[in-house]
Order: sequence, then structure tokens, then C-alpha cells
Amino acid sequence: MRSIRRGDNGPAVAEIRSILVGLELLDTASDVFDEDMDTAVRAFQQSRGIGIDGLVGDETWGALDAARWRLGARTLFHSVPNALVGEDVRTLQERMLEMGYDAGRADSIYGPRTARAVAQFQREVGLSPDGSCGPQTMKALGRLGRKVVGGRPQWLRESEAFRQAGTNLMGKTIVIDPGHGGADLGVVVPDGPLRWTEADLVFDLASRLEGRLAAAGMRVHLTRGPQPAAPLSGAERAGLANSLGADLLISLHLDGHENEAAHGVATYHYGTGSGLSSTVGERLANLVQREIVVRTGMRDCRIHAKTWELLRLTKMPAVRVDLGYLTSPTDRDRLINPLFREQIVEAILAAVQRMYYPVEIDVPTGSIDVRQLRVALANKA
Repeated sequence: MRSIRRGDNGPAVAEIRSILVGLELLDTASDVFDEDMDTAVRAFQQSRGIGIDGLVGDETWGALDAARWRLGARTLFHSVPNALVGEDVRTLQERMLEMGYDAGRADSIYGPRTARAVAQFQREVGLSPDGSCGPQTMKALGRLGRKVVGGRPQWLRESEAFRQAGTNLMGKTIVIDPGHGGADLGVVVPDGPLRWTEADLVFDLASRLEGRLAAAGMRVHLTRGPQPAAPLSGAERAGLANSLGADLLISLHLDGHENEAAHGVATYHYGTGSGLSSTVGERLANLVQREIVVRTGMRDCRIHAKTWELLRLTKMPAVRVDLGYLTSPTDRDRLINPLFREQIVEAILAAVQRMYYPVEIDVPTGSIDVRQLRVALANKA
């Protein structure tokens, strides 16, 4: 759909405004996209971890459409092939997790895992275990409180899964996602007779990282090759990682800005402005960000929670790393240097290894000698 923006008017604007009024982000309904509506759209985008631009495109509209639903307003059930999506689903998933039922990540999608969690709850309270959430299930939910204590349930579950996986990288599967590709070159910056593109540089980084991770014993998959091909959407890249049963996903990007002074590295994990997040994904983002900043000296633009499809739909911890601004002379001069790209690769490799260290035996940032990972593997062989 064409992005709806400030200055537009008509039925589509009126529908968007009505949702924003229901969310208490606007006071009055109309069919005009004015300054107040622009502010409300930006506030909504910030609260949902969407890129803040004031435009209502596909991603923002999907989030608005989902946000209109409140738990109890409709019967929820597992639908194939088009699953129910909405704020009510996310609220239910959070409630299931708080009560100790494994609904998976609270991703707002009523999938089979959520249905199984609801059915288990229904069975325990004496209801027919059909996996749907209607009036009777809502009444039962209203009568019962939280079961899990001592920490966030999903954090406890994900942390235990990582603890049981052991500290060795050998045999674990990781998907490296070099952003863009095909006709989509991402950020493009001319440099005299040369031209630097985000797609080419992140593929080079991904290829280097693939070799280093494979040398450490991991099974590594890239989401694309170097040759032009139809670019994959975020949902398709997430689906590929899920189909491979990956343990981790790391997506590599560069950034760009009209202001050349903008520079630095930032890392993103799944989460919303309301505090919901993939807790293990947040830990991976922290480790990747800190290792890159310490080992390269790049400006620390910190970690951020986002609801992008690539992060929301993956079943494993996933992060996206924006490894500097190609439009910044400072960052660009470093990124086009192969030796600097090797520093970035070593930082990510160290972060991946630290993911599998229990918190009690973790090491200081920047202290892992990644060359020893290959030496240890060679000795085992």
C-alpha cells in the first residue's frame, strides 16, 4: 500500500484516526492527517518498536490493525493458514507465560504453541481443551493468578535452554543474514570512480564471519549469496532460519543518514516499548554491541527493542546489527578497510561464544582471544 502521511485525507485516514482515538493517542476523530495525527502516529510507532517516521505504511498499518483488539473482545483460536494476530493475542500469551504455560514468544500470533498452552490450561481448570480462548476460558483466567515466581517466566525458560546447550560452539547452528541483496543495494555512496554499497559490504562481512564460525565448529547458513536474486522479506528470512532449526540468527546491515555527522554502531533485538522482549535475544544484542564497541572503538549507539518481522517471527534469539553509517566519512573509511572488517568479525565471534557461557563464568568484554577457539577445536580433532 502507498504510505499514508501528513496532509492526506479520506476514509483510510479516518479509520487510522479512529484506532488512534481508541488507543487514547488522539482526542478527536476526522478524516484529515494533521499535525496532531502525525504526532500520534510517531508515538504509536515508538511504543511498538517500529521505525519512527510518521508514515503509515504496511508495517505500521499491520501494527495498528492488531492494536485495536483487546483480550475478550473476540474468540481466539488457531487458524490455518492465516493465524489470528492482535494485541489481544499478545496479552493472552503474556498471561499464559506468567501462569507457567509455555506459549512461546509473545509475538501476537495465535499459533499452535499458543493453542497448546491454552488447551493445557483448560484441561487443568476442567474446561474442554479445544485450545480456543472464548468467554468460559476468559472467566477462568480472571479467577486465577500468577504461578511462576522468581523472575520472568520466558527468561527462566530460555536461560535454562541455553544452560543445557553447553558452552561448546561445535554442532550449533547459526544463520547469518547479510541485509538487502539483488536489486536492493541498501545504502549506496559514490566515492570518486568507486561506489560503495551496503549489500556488498555486509555480504563480505557475512562471508568472513561464516568462515570463522565454521572454523569454531558451528553449522553456518547464509540467507543469500553474492549474485543478484529476488530479495527476501524479513518474514521469509525468519522462515528460513526457523526451517533450519537455527540456534541463533545475526542480521548484518549498515546505516545511512542525510547528516554526515551521524555515525556509530547499534544493535536491535525483539521487544516493544511496553517492556516485552526476547530476553535471550536482548542478552545477545548486549554482547554483540559491547564486543564491537570495545574492540573497534566505534561510537556506541546502544541496543534497542524493535518489532521488525525478522526479530519477531524467529523462534531463536535473533539480532540485527547496524555496523556503522556508510554516509559517515569516519565510519566509511573504516568499513572499506578489510582489516577493520576482520575486527568486527572477531567481535561478533567473541559475542557468540559468550552467549553460551553461564553468567557465573562469563569473562570481561574484549578479553576472549578468538584464535584460541580454533586452536581448541583443532586439539579436539
